[in-house]
Amino acid sequence: MRPHIVVDLRAQQLRWHSGTVQRCYPVSTARNGPGERNGSLCTPRGRHRIRAKIGAGQPSGAVFVGRRPTGEQYDEALAATAPERDWILTRILWLCGEEPGVNRGGDVDTMRRYIYIHGTPDSEPMGVPASHGCIRMRNADVIDLFDRVDCGTAVEIVAP
Repeated sequence: MRPHIVVDLRAQQLRWHSGTVQRCYPVSTARNGPGERNGSLCTPRGRHRIRAKIGAGQPSGAVFVGRRPTGEQYDEALAATAPERDWILTRILWLCGEEPGVNRGGDVDTMRRYIYIHGTPDSEPMGVPASHGCIRMRNADVIDLFDRVDCGTAVEIVAP
């Protein structure tokens, strides 16, 4: 079996499978629940793949804006400057939908919606839907996952 990822929206878990090796990580997906439409702030369902890996070599807590590191390191003082911000930290796995009309193309395009698996402040809760659409992970977990996957790795987002 080829390495792949399953994100379970109900369980708020990400499972990475590679033959007999498996890892399970707690995540936080969209506060608005599942959905594919642009502007919905929902997490898209269905078959995806990792389109790009961004942030290799950056320190844990590195801040990203527009998929570029800003040179800032997340801390409480920085957090206080933007308390409502959905911080993108440490690593980014940019997802691309694989199902035309479901999560690819038109008003449902996962990649054009900038849906990522990414790090978030360790103070943010896991296991609870709270993001603006992306899949948030603990910084140590997203580094671990990032180092295990390649561009093209299959990602299935399910809402059983």
